[in-house]
Amino acid sequence: MRLNKYIARAGVAGRRKADELTANGNVKVNGRPVLTPGYDVKDGDEVEVNGRRLAPESRLVCIALNKPKGYITSTRDEKGRPTVMELVGDIEQRIYPVGRLDSATTGLLLMTNDGDFAYRMTHPRHEIYKTYRAKVSGVLPRERIAALRRGVDIGGYTTAPAEVEVIRQGAHNTLVEIRIREGKNRQIRKMFAAVGNKVIELERTAVGDVRLNNLKQGHYRKLKHDEIESLTCL
Repeated sequence: MRLNKYIARAGVAGRRKADELTANGNVKVNGRPVLTPGYDVKDGDEVEVNGRRLAPESRLVCIALNKPKGYITSTRDEKGRPTVMELVGDIEQRIYPVGRLDSATTGLLLMTNDGDFAYRMTHPRHEIYKTYRAKVSGVLPRERIAALRRGVDIGGYTTAPAEVEVIRQGAHNTLVEIRIREGKNRQIRKMFAAVGNKVIELERTAVGDVRLNNLKQGHYRKLKHDEIESLTCL
């Protein structure tokens, strides 16, 4: 296995960052610095990055989790709040969340043991669509929909155009599907606040072509090979 892939599988960094670490002399194999990113890691080799010995998983793991409300998207929490790791405790490999959903948001969260996959999913350059279903307060008139579709200021940052479709509009609240390519902190909530609506409930239903479908809250499933390819080939 190439050295940069070995490092990515350990969850330290994506392959490009692994190449930088290697070139800068931060990587050792069997106690000696290796400056060649293309080095072929063999069985029995001991790899260290910044003095930390790596033990990468030999098998790629990518799962889709339906995150319930109240769980923190982190491997641990200093305040003792429940994290998504408690929902995947039966997975032997060391996995971690890809991106974030805030505590109050439910829905699709990808998790993996592969740093390269995580990098591709979160780097802005790849612009992978995320689809949400939002229940917002009040009505959502045409001019507000148009503003969301153009892009709105969420506090010093203007969002890229979003795809917005009203599913159901009532007297007191509106159900909306919205698709964005960005992933700023609490972006959907800030976007609706910018046009005058408060998000009451928020669920992420898809990342790219990977959909939540009938997966129950608190449960997970492994991604199919074609789903992984659909994401990594974007």
